[in-house]
Amino acid sequence: MFVPSDTPMLHADLDAFYASVEQRDDPRLRGRPVIVGGGVVLAASYEAKACGVRTAMGGRQARALCPQAVVVEPRMAAYAAASKAVFAVFRRTTPLVEGISIDEAFLDVGGLWRIAGPPRDIAERLRREVLQQVGLPITVGVARTKFLAKVASGVAKPDGLLVVPPDGELAFLHPLPVERLWGVGAVTAGKLRALGVHTVGEVAELGESALVSILGRAAGRHLHALAHNHDPRPVETGRRRRSIGSQRALGRRPRTPAELDAILAGTVDRLDRRLRSGHRVCRTIVLRLRFADFTRATRSHTLPEATAHTDTILATARGLLTGALPRIADQGISLLGLSLTDLHDDRTVQLVLPFTAQSGPALDVTLDSVRARFGAQSVTRATLLGRDQGLSVPLLPEQE
Repeated sequence: MFVPSDTPMLHADLDAFYASVEQRDDPRLRGRPVIVGGGVVLAASYEAKACGVRTAMGGRQARALCPQAVVVEPRMAAYAAASKAVFAVFRRTTPLVEGISIDEAFLDVGGLWRIAGPPRDIAERLRREVLQQVGLPITVGVARTKFLAKVASGVAKPDGLLVVPPDGELAFLHPLPVERLWGVGAVTAGKLRALGVHTVGEVAELGESALVSILGRAAGRHLHALAHNHDPRPVETGRRRRSIGSQRALGRRPRTPAELDAILAGTVDRLDRRLRSGHRVCRTIVLRLRFADFTRATRSHTLPEATAHTDTILATARGLLTGALPRIADQGISLLGLSLTDLHDDRTVQLVLPFTAQSGPALDVTLDSVRARFGAQSVTRATLLGRDQGLSVPLLPEQE
């Protein structure tokens, strides 16, 4: 029998992060609908969301829904700095912080009762300090499991605080729509709703065997556990990423196979640099596509051995993309994403390229060291010269 931990957990999530940073830094934007990104929406303020604007939406559609919105260019350095400042507040609150992305984290506050008070007081103080010291609104959910803390923060948004008491967990969880369960997207929700299952409580009533028969063994068991708030995972500090990924919104205009290949190659190069800088290798390559009609497809391939070899990863990714080209040609494509998963540590020495100066001894130089000194684009593929390679989204630093 599963018994939830008595350790309270906080899920802290910044509200409309990119847009909130823009409103913080430009007082003229406060209270107004703000869209970050012109061609494709990277973020929208809650005033813009109220008009129907959503992340990854095309810029033209977003402006049609919200013509009064102010469109601003993204400033990734500003977002990275704001994230760093917020995480400093997290770590002053508790040493047990597990970053999920640059704008959200889990915090274990179970050992702070005597010195910092009950979880609600800690959460209120955290929200106040983030606002005062960083100037950003943040929502916090408090519960005994990670899953429920994250659900609570989602329900409390924007700029809210919700504490789920231990004796009211299922009473809070079961009336919520099935989409609140981790792993329930449009497809899974459609299957459940077709069977008359609309709430988390109705998922719980189905039973594990019924869910397995509907959704498969892994998904069925996963949703059965969550519907009963069974989530024994602790807050993990210093945990290394299990995957890294990057995606590129492509807008609505048609893309040639050569353009898609160049975008894919640039994506592989960026991800492989991150692999090598973190001394990691990967086994599984996952290609994610969104078509012009907003349907999605995912294709993956697992290699016999883990690697950080760029050509091997690129050849695998190209094979996955080639299989999707007929559908892309028929329907068009609006987003291309790539993930490298099943990551492992690799402490092997990187291949060194010998360069000989006109006078003096040979120099041992790596491509990564050249890029570190002269910029990420100082050495690049010829096919990428002159091409817009998209934005580099700030990420949490890799944990050692």
